[in-house]
Amino acid sequence: MPEVSSKTPPKPRQKIYDLYWYFAAERQHIFEKRLAGAAAPWTDDPILREYKFCNVFRAADRVSQYMIRNVCYHDEACSPDDRLFQIVAFRTFSKLETWEVVHDFLGRYPTLTDLASGTFTKALEYAKQQNGALYTHAFILCAADAYGKKRKHLNHIELFRHMFLADGLGKKLQNANSLQQIYGLLHAYPLMGDFMSYQTAIDLNYSDLIDFSENDFTQPGSGALRGMSKVFVSLGDYTPSETVLWMVKRQNDEFKRLGLVFGGLFGRPLHAIDCQGLFCETDKYCREAAPELISARKRIKARFAPKTEPVRLFFPPKWELQ
Repeated sequence: MPEVSSKTPPKPRQKIYDLYWYFAAERQHIFEKRLAGAAAPWTDDPILREYKFCNVFRAADRVSQYMIRNVCYHDEACSPDDRLFQIVAFRTFSKLETWEVVHDFLGRYPTLTDLASGTFTKALEYAKQQNGALYTHAFILCAADAYGKKRKHLNHIELFRHMFLADGLGKKLQNANSLQQIYGLLHAYPLMGDFMSYQTAIDLNYSDLIDFSENDFTQPGSGALRGMSKVFVSLGDYTPSETVLWMVKRQNDEFKRLGLVFGGLFGRPLHAIDCQGLFCETDKYCREAAPELISARKRIKARFAPKTEPVRLFFPPKWELQ
């Protein structure tokens, strides 16, 4: 039986709505061609050839791949609570070089014992000396002095202590009943805004300690909201989160309508985290493809530079993609 709803659905801005699906298909084709070892360029699209865009599937991007392989599924001995702490800590910094220096300093991945003793703090101080910066610039973090420390990373250390040592967050996460509850547990803490809480919830859900559908809940960030304002004339009676899930449900019909070949990620279809990310990337793409659409951001900052090293992919084994 089809779903019956009295809600007014989103009203597409047809040209841009179609571009959303075109971008998804063409960007995924680039990913697949590179994976197959084809020589660049992997597309005839001048915008995709010139500028850098994220992968269609979040789990295939560089930082997520590192997270899944080297944090969620590393083979070092650690407790479930240790691993959940590691996932939250890695996502907070989102900088591979920070994590690698911390590992080199400790000789292993950090544990809650390291957090309690101050050894993790020393490892981060060493990483800061070596690399100059602990954080990526990909995320805008909430106010950094919530715990009264003058330096951002010291406030985050206090956050981790609050979460995992004082509150026993690890056990609460493992006992959660939904992805939305995971989000809510994270969002209750200082420094954990809407977007960071959602991204961290998705990371935790990659592990074998937490297992919910990525379509159970979504929390669009500011980039996705900008994209929605271009893709749609109006969201109708739908919230931004409902709009993302509306796109998830429509994907097969829309690819078919437009004659676009889209096989997903080794057969895995787009999920909510991917569709909300596609709104962000469509916003960027439209800065060149549809500059007539008014936006606070008018240029795409990052240029595309093809990498020659082979792609090594690792996805959560529970997805059964390999």
